[in-house]
Amino acid sequence: MASGYANAKPQPAKTAQAKSVSEAQKRKLNRERLLAKAKKRAVAVPPMPEQKRREIAKRIAERAKNREVLAMHGRWTPGQLGGSQALWDDVQEGKVAKKTALPHGSFRLRTVLHRLQSQLGKPYLWGGKSPTEGFDCSGLVFYAFNHVLDRKLPRTANGMYQDNHLKSIHRGSLKQGDLVFFNINQRPGADHVGVYLGDGRFIEAPRTGLNIRISKLSDDFWQSHYLGARRVL
Repeated sequence: MASGYANAKPQPAKTAQAKSVSEAQKRKLNRERLLAKAKKRAVAVPPMPEQKRREIAKRIAERAKNREVLAMHGRWTPGQLGGSQALWDDVQEGKVAKKTALPHGSFRLRTVLHRLQSQLGKPYLWGGKSPTEGFDCSGLVFYAFNHVLDRKLPRTANGMYQDNHLKSIHRGSLKQGDLVFFNINQRPGADHVGVYLGDGRFIEAPRTGLNIRISKLSDDFWQSHYLGARRVL
């Protein structure tokens, strides 16, 4: 017999245990690949309340910075934003839940108030009715409410005031979302409208040169020009 064959050692056959280990490794690798794919397909987690608060604070800071830039322009006249800043301070201190507590199921009212407050600081524009161009007083109300109504509101302040489908409200019975009307130019009917927010405050688009703001119904000017209120929701 040749020496080469004499020295060769027989190769051991693969055992059942070795095959089992190999199959286990394959299964492990498959699981790892599937887990990696699952992570890529993971749905984004909805933002937590604290994340939402941080995002709101970021937007407030950006608006404040924009106002500082605009203030350097000689023709820009800022509106009275003290009311809106106070509203933000209330949010930070957790007071809004107490001041603006809404009854269960009032999703439409919450939507209206959110749409109104998101326009604070934007410029008045006669005939305006969109966030991109600005608003006049009735345009702001039209924008905020008609999104949630089956029957649309009239476009003008006096049209809203004269609308027989809206309930007339006594001043002492005002609630959030009620429309408050004024007669400023001493012509018949209403020529200005705002939306009552509670605690004697209402949001309005005042006039050319001023921005959307929160005003106090108790101020002498508004008391002397107050005409009435109507309930939409």
